Amino acid sequence: MNNDLTVLIVEDDPHVLLGCQQALSLEDIPSEGVGSAEEALARIGDNFPGIVISDIRLPGIDGLELLTRLKARDRSLPVVLITGHGDISMAVGAMRNGAYDFMEKPFSPERLVDVARRALEQRGLAREVWSLRRQLAERDSLEGRIIGRSPAMQNLRELIANVADTSANVLIEGETGTGKELVARCLHDFSRRQSQQFVALNCGGLPENLFESEIFGHEANAFTGAGKRRIGKIEHAHGGTLFLDEVESMPIPMQIKLLRVLQERTLERLGSNQSVAVDCRVIAATKSDLDEMGRAGEFRSDLYYRLNVVTLELPPLRERREDILQLFEHFLQQSSLRFDRIAPELDNQTLSSLMSHDWPGNVRELRNVAERFALGLPPFKKAGAQSSGGLGFAEAVEAFERNLLNDALQRSGGNLSQASHELGMAKTTLFDKVKKYGLSH
Repeated sequence: MNNDLTVLIVEDDPHVLLGCQQALSLEDIPSEGVGSAEEALARIGDNFPGIVISDIRLPGIDGLELLTRLKARDRSLPVVLITGHGDISMAVGAMRNGAYDFMEKPFSPERLVDVARRALEQRGLAREVWSLRRQLAERDSLEGRIIGRSPAMQNLRELIANVADTSANVLIEGETGTGKELVARCLHDFSRRQSQQFVALNCGGLPENLFESEIFGHEANAFTGAGKRRIGKIEHAHGGTLFLDEVESMPIPMQIKLLRVLQERTLERLGSNQSVAVDCRVIAATKSDLDEMGRAGEFRSDLYYRLNVVTLELPPLRERREDILQLFEHFLQQSSLRFDRIAPELDNQTLSSLMSHDWPGNVRELRNVAERFALGLPPFKKAGAQSSGGLGFAEAVEAFERNLLNDALQRSGGNLSQASHELGMAKTTLFDKVKKYGLSH
């Protein structure tokens, strides 16, 4: 039980009040007492850290009115009512109005302690959920959405902040699961177009025969089954942002038509000869090298150059291992809130597994692992995924440091000066650690 929680007892009989406080004290449950509902209302502020146990029959405001007023302030506050003989029907009615439970006089100390413990556990969970929601709301910023302290993620946030409020087309490159749509949404949400539509289209998820109608729209009777006019994705994004995911999958004929729309800022619905003016920012995402695909004739180079006015590269998770724990904690909090669970503690074995895993599914895979951990399930579905073999904490930290240094050396081509600058580490310190871990450079 959370030690910050307390029981406020509202009872005008000093002997009953003292007996209740003594019973709770013997079980190490903090409590305080007041003799009237008026005193209780003055004592209880917003997000009161505890529960209320109140007699129904009180001088002045009675327990039922106290229940109504407290619930109007905080619907999650557990209120337990104490009833006298003949008040049972009144107490049952109060429970329909939100009372947590009721106790009939005379009640045993065991009954009081049991009800108080259960109510305090519920209150503790509700406060934990409230705290998580507040933290998540406070994190609704670029730093809270693009998470990571690695140089790559710091640079990415700077680039997003720099280009978000422009009309420049953006090409986002990255492996599956690195967060390309999240970056696209940030570009939209932090721009002047944020009040307009963000329209996402997965180019790899549409049959080619439906692609043109989906993206450009069609008029009624343009083809068999077209009973009425349909507004396409581009037109729907007018004034806002069009996000083309897996753009490398777009059929070549559609690429030609899209290029024309980007150049002329107009389109024609399928079955129409009338031009429709459109103003939308285009953000495209790909897991392939479009430049290489262009040279191979698999993607139009002119469209590629039109899309990549600004290019944002999302590094895979294995190249920014220093961000793994921060991301995991973020997803764990989100999952615990969604599943109405208290976030479990991160043990050494899970820590070492997180740091040594290669993360082929990147951030998306890490989120799934965090969700399973929040549910109390083994974080990795397959035992083989835990390649660390259950390292101790010190070994896990060393594995993390070794991977971090090795990744930096690979990115710098073995250049110690460049790697030390990226890591924010003295070159001599880096050299000593390279020797310690037997890394090549």
